[in-house]
Amino acid sequence: MDIESLREYCLSKKGADESFPFDDETLVFKVGGKIFACISLNQPDCLALKCDSERVIELRERYSYIQPAYHFNKKYWNQIRLSMAGNSFVKELIDHSYSEVLKKLTKKQLSNL
Repeated sequence: MDIESLREYCLSKKGADESFPFDDETLVFKVGGKIFACISLNQPDCLALKCDSERVIELRERYSYIQPAYHFNKKYWNQIRLSMAGNSFVKELIDHSYSEVLKKLTKKQLSNL
């Protein structure tokens, strides 16, 4: 999946927005003010996504192109090499990350999406 397709897919999620909160090269996608995806424009092949703490380990053991995410809590974040993963699988992982973040939002935050 190329970065433009990834961007369009992330922004298609209800309430999703994009920003550069860390620097001018790290594109972050948030919902309800919480990050669900992060990608460096300098390394557009590596996507960081949130994951259920039990599934995170399973994915790393099963797929060589999924590793602990750099600069994120390794218990909840994976880094996916986009060139090695199929588009439908990447979308599934984005969906999972998005839903993990939604679970943590309050009713008020959810109603404002």
